[in-house]
Amino acid sequence: MNDLEITDLTYSYTGTVRSLDRVSMSVEAGSIVGFMGPNGSGKSTLIKNVFDLLRSQSGSITINGSPHGTPDAKDSAIYLSSNDYLPEFLTAAEYLAMIGRFYGMTVDEGAARDLFRRFSMEGRYDDLIEDYSHGMRKKTQLVAALLARRRLTVIDETLNGIDIEAMHLAEKELAGLRDEGLSVLLCTHDFPVLERLADRVVFLDYGSVVYDAPTGELVEEHGSLERMVYDYIGSDDR
Repeated sequence: MNDLEITDLTYSYTGTVRSLDRVSMSVEAGSIVGFMGPNGSGKSTLIKNVFDLLRSQSGSITINGSPHGTPDAKDSAIYLSSNDYLPEFLTAAEYLAMIGRFYGMTVDEGAARDLFRRFSMEGRYDDLIEDYSHGMRKKTQLVAALLARRRLTVIDETLNGIDIEAMHLAEKELAGLRDEGLSVLLCTHDFPVLERLADRVVFLDYGSVVYDAPTGELVEEHGSLERMVYDYIGSDDR
């Protein structure tokens, strides 16, 4: 079963130029899928369509088997955006409790504090978010997803800006989600992270899927994901 299924998704902001052109892709249950593409390729537009932040114009999207706009679908997924805009007037404890209420769950405060400790934020759990650095806000977003443990976690460049130690822990925790049979769509340009974590990679450009294959096959064919991307960007086929 696929936790995310996108079929022939088309979207245009202007009515003439398509930001997404009949895109089809999936995220299998118990897998991590890397999602890459140059700026303007349509990645954020696709993610916003998945979470019904943009109204889909053509095609279909299901999350955990339900149409993406339904309550069941929205309860099955969590979205970590590329920005760090969190409610600054809340403490992390209040923010995480709010996220828990969105999903009808009570946050395990002991688990939350332990994650804060492991992400080198011990003693900051009850502080206002307005006093957090960029990296601390990013890590708080990750903690929210790790506590919520939805069928599908979508991470849109959220790992950018966190320190090396936190990145190592994040990789371990995301692999743990996969081991539990949950799934992750990981949007990042950190090629080594994708080579270590992703079961498959989808590469998008000009609103179309260029590559969609197991990570190992792409690395074997091109030498590395970095080489694959740079060869494609410099080719006449683009």
